[in-house]
Amino acid sequence: MKKEDKELIYDLLKKADTYVTGFTGDAFKGQVAFEDDKIVEESPAMIKSVEAEVEAGALGGPSSASGTPGVGEVATGVGEALEPTPTNALTLNDLNAKILRCTRCQLARTRNNVVPGEGVENPDVLVIGEGPGYDEDMSGRPFVGKAGVLLDKMLAAINLDRTKNCYIANVVKCRPPNNRDPEPDEQSACSGFLEAQIHILKPKMILCMGRIAGHKMLDTQTSLSQLRNTFHDYNGIPLMVTYHPSALLRDETLKKPAWEDLKAFRRKLDEITGK
Repeated sequence: MKKEDKELIYDLLKKADTYVTGFTGDAFKGQVAFEDDKIVEESPAMIKSVEAEVEAGALGGPSSASGTPGVGEVATGVGEALEPTPTNALTLNDLNAKILRCTRCQLARTRNNVVPGEGVENPDVLVIGEGPGYDEDMSGRPFVGKAGVLLDKMLAAINLDRTKNCYIANVVKCRPPNNRDPEPDEQSACSGFLEAQIHILKPKMILCMGRIAGHKMLDTQTSLSQLRNTFHDYNGIPLMVTYHPSALLRDETLKKPAWEDLKAFRRKLDEITGK
């Protein structure tokens, strides 16, 4: 390997480690001098020896006991595989365990509990909010406060339920202080988790509750009034944006248009499921 390639890889690892931990670790302090690798001619005996080690799992195969990521795995810099091998797919429990350990952004310092999500696997509908509030932060469950009670009623009105055919998650998994809007960097830190949830759950439809969830999922700053009352496409999944339950608690005049959205959402779901 060339000296320049080693320096590039070292710099990328240093930045990744700093991003995960929030500071420069001892392993990346000081100057490191790199040199080009010397080219060594591979003899038939050397090639045969390497092949034998691979077969025995000595070079970090899936069964390696050394903790080295196996073939197809990506190491994080803290010794954890982010991407499983094809024969060991990431499960929802695996993902939730990673979410619970996350310290990627400043919200980790002020939270009481992480709120990964709640519901059934392989749901008809994935409901996405913006982030946990006080009650959610204290309980570790999504949408359990006053807005959550209203959300459950809204879902029940169109025959949806978090215990039967829905999964409920948020753009960010930790409560922003004073229930402020999550910052862009906080949303970005959690975006991989939400994408992984969608990949694992494979919902038939997505329902975004409020402006922030809609903006994040559709990568737009279009107003909520323009986003709602229509269907959007998220990687082949029909997606609708409607008013957040907390907005309905503040302004009852929004309940009628929200109900129109929900009825249209249910009709679309019936078309997809054939019910």
